[in-house]
Amino acid sequence: MAGQLTAFGYGLTEVPEDADLWLINTCTVKSPSQSAMSTLITRGRSGKKPLVIAGCVPQGSRDLKELEGVSVVGVQQIDRVVEIVEETLKGHEVRLLNRKTLPALDLPKVRRNNFIEILPINVGCLGACTYCKTKHARGHLGSYTVESLVERVRTVISEGVKEIWLSSEDTGAYGRDIGVNLPILLNAIVKELPSDQSTMLRIGMTNPPFILEHLKEIAAVLRHPCVYTFLHVPVQSGSDAVLTAMNREYTSGEFRTVVDTLTELVPGMQIATDIICGFPGETDEDFSQTVGLIKDYKFAQVHISQFYPRPGTPAAKMKKVQSKIVKQRSRELTCVFEAFAPYTGMEGKEERIWITEIATDGVHLVGHTKGYIQVLVSGPESMLGTSAIARITSVGRWSVFGEVIETLSSTNVATKVREMTKPPCTSDVSTCETSACSAESCCGEGKSGDACNVSGDITRQDHKTEGKSKKVEEEKQELASHWGFVDKALVCGVFRGKLYTYICRQKIASVVREDLTADTVSDVGEEIYDAGEAVAGKAYEVKETVALGARDVEDKVADKS
Repeated sequence: MAGQLTAFGYGLTEVPEDADLWLINTCTVKSPSQSAMSTLITRGRSGKKPLVIAGCVPQGSRDLKELEGVSVVGVQQIDRVVEIVEETLKGHEVRLLNRKTLPALDLPKVRRNNFIEILPINVGCLGACTYCKTKHARGHLGSYTVESLVERVRTVISEGVKEIWLSSEDTGAYGRDIGVNLPILLNAIVKELPSDQSTMLRIGMTNPPFILEHLKEIAAVLRHPCVYTFLHVPVQSGSDAVLTAMNREYTSGEFRTVVDTLTELVPGMQIATDIICGFPGETDEDFSQTVGLIKDYKFAQVHISQFYPRPGTPAAKMKKVQSKIVKQRSRELTCVFEAFAPYTGMEGKEERIWITEIATDGVHLVGHTKGYIQVLVSGPESMLGTSAIARITSVGRWSVFGEVIETLSSTNVATKVREMTKPPCTSDVSTCETSACSAESCCGEGKSGDACNVSGDITRQDHKTEGKSKKVEEEKQELASHWGFVDKALVCGVFRGKLYTYICRQKIASVVREDLTADTVSDVGEEIYDAGEAVAGKAYEVKETVALGARDVEDKVADKS
């Protein structure tokens, strides 16, 4: 939508008060998301701003009182956003919610990150989860053709994109409405990726049912040197009774099969999952099974949330678990999860990373290993969009720190063309010697993150690290420790009430050590606590609350650090 408006001549602003119109894009997955929409609508009306509400909330709940008197656009009408904005600025109320064909993939786009393309492969899903409101908005499965997606991949690579993220409500369901499947699409896409691994593919979230029959094919794609060995597979509960009540259409045992198979067949495989605490009818034994599942696998990433009843869903009519118990279970599972040390043993290792963004601290660059482990490194912004070899210097709970020892660049065009004409990577050891990558990369005998053995295609350049004194390194570690504590303190403030909120704001004040007092930060602490109900279990959402509610505090902390 931003891309279309920009192409038509509209300017985007980060200052809401300066805008001539507010376009609010919405999500209907959870109640807090809809509450945030309501808050923004109220602010916009009080500021006399023309409003356009887009996304899943108006599509799935078009009769909401909050949507009276504002323009709305559904999920399949985004190609008409310019028309809606034009009419709204004239004082008209426009409502476009009727379903139609899939939006075009080549609509003008403004990327938040110029190096990352988020590519939807389908809309809707085939599930009928009892708690989900998204199905009401997105509807049944609608897949883009393989040809149209491959063409889009070619286009974005030519535009300099370095990461392609496939997005979907359920990636595994892709193509079942048009007679193809996910492995067919993935194999078609990887053939278009540059052989020097300058552009990487990340496969989006998939539910267990629809990938069970394709696990070996999916594993083969994940072993490809241009595909991150990372997958988000939500389990939601470790109890079969709860999964049945959710109508998730799989068992905890089938989820374990997915994890076990991918872990066995894909070296360095990283799997993230989701848990909903306190689903209606969840007993202590049900919850114990969920805790046991998480302990068994010690996932590096678990998105923990409390159950929120969504109006119009079957789960909203079920008997709820007491709020106090839901919160206690969420806290308990969070403590179990945060006690894991998933990156222990990485220190001292050398990993190839792909650098695509600036860290929230404004100091480091963010790179990812082939297993999509976040690596924070120091370097100039000119390194964005490049690949490098990094040595891991220290590990944390959520990411690792490293130093760039070599940068990688594409050279020797003739050699590159020759390498790209070789057969694509396969899991067949007999063909690996003649393909564009080494047998270790294809067949799973090499470590995760190793570079492909592309002869003449990649040159290593020594990265200049002169001038790095012991004092600078100590200051970097001190910075990391400050931010690590603040992050954890913020999360504790959400989960453990006002006592920890008080500790949080006192610690922020001690880090800043300028004219910002604990009393000043107290207001921020209260906002964090009030937002806790909405973001419990998600540390990144806490950071977003701080950023929205106290941007000046965040800037001063960053400057002082």
